[in-house]
Amino acid sequence: MTDSAQRKGKVCLAYSGGLDTSCILKWLINQGYDVICFLADCGQEEDFKAAEQKALKVGAKKVYIEDIKKEFVEEFCWPAIQCNANYETLYLLGTSLARPPIARAQIRVAQKEGCFAVSHGCTGKGNDQVRFELAFKALQPDIKVIAPWRDSAFLEKFAGGRNSLLEYASQQGIPVTSTKSKPWSMDENLAHCSYEAGILEDPNTTPPADMWKLTVDPKEAPDEEELFTVEFKKGTPSKLQYSEDGKPKTVTDAVDILTAANTIGRRNGVGRIDIVENRFIGIKSRGCYETPGLTLLHLSHLDLEGLTMDREVRSLRDAHVTLPYGRALYNGHYFSPQREYLHASIVASQKDVNGTVRCAAYKGSFRVLGRWSETSRLYDMEESSMDDIGDFDPAAAGGFIDVEAIRLKKYGRGKMESGEGLV
Repeated sequence: MTDSAQRKGKVCLAYSGGLDTSCILKWLINQGYDVICFLADCGQEEDFKAAEQKALKVGAKKVYIEDIKKEFVEEFCWPAIQCNANYETLYLLGTSLARPPIARAQIRVAQKEGCFAVSHGCTGKGNDQVRFELAFKALQPDIKVIAPWRDSAFLEKFAGGRNSLLEYASQQGIPVTSTKSKPWSMDENLAHCSYEAGILEDPNTTPPADMWKLTVDPKEAPDEEELFTVEFKKGTPSKLQYSEDGKPKTVTDAVDILTAANTIGRRNGVGRIDIVENRFIGIKSRGCYETPGLTLLHLSHLDLEGLTMDREVRSLRDAHVTLPYGRALYNGHYFSPQREYLHASIVASQKDVNGTVRCAAYKGSFRVLGRWSETSRLYDMEESSMDDIGDFDPAAAGGFIDVEAIRLKKYGRGKMESGEGLV
């Protein structure tokens, strides 16, 4: 071990308390670094005090536990809901959304402690290494990054994977829990829980029932629908009303809204998906995700847009904001000029998305019972009615059809002349 006279400087390590980052902590110390451990509380169910004590016992100089739930929800989850952000249609980006605020909080700690470098325990094949390190380099361009799972000496030392880590932990006196390792990896925050690797690497393996941590099995969910309403202001959830133990409850704080939505989604089995996705680095990956509350809020917001949003604005947003925003989040480009531009477009698109959606959750499903807006005038019951002509002149539809048919008639004639009749 390098003695104190030869220390290389301070490093801020993203620490979880698990086997991997505990071994990385000790390895960094043995390499001659003074290590400041950083843990982000973004809503995961975790014993932070135990992790802090473990880090100090292994040899960390200090441990910071930063509560980032409020900024995570308000600055990252809410804009994602506003633009219906997703990746490859189904994934609501729970992990991708959490990485920027975690990286930002880690850089804040590194700057406070005068660290010349930051470190993480991401693997060399995953997306997270990209997300974290691109964020680090945008937030502090001169920061150094130590990525042990890409370091040849580290890889050689721990070539045996978990067994090598356990052996090192035993040699170095690192406390290891006696619980059996799950045959998959997990990552949790207030928005979701993800599962990958291990037995899940076979895309034809059905996830075992005991894997799902957050949600009840839809088949075991209550036999009655759970009713709730979500109010939105400028596309952002502003109030959620539901019942708890037979008593009406209302929440308006951002973290409380997502937490309450999670409670509803979890007990009704909402938000499970199992997909094969395309990682940014070019490898296909199988992932399973539980996103209970965010799914409910995403779907209710999507419904309200139908009532309150201009057709052309919505079309432009869907084509030129929703998909690029999702890609920017997934690929680690949150702190980028394109994300700033897209965010400004999101805000502009949502100024009229105000209203309330009545919803029901039932055995893994979600449905809308009704919706209304006190500010939008785009929907007119009389104008839409098939029984009341109102100010609309049905005869005008004939001219509309004739104009729309001009190019289609030419297309049809061209097909006939070429012998490719459409009939």
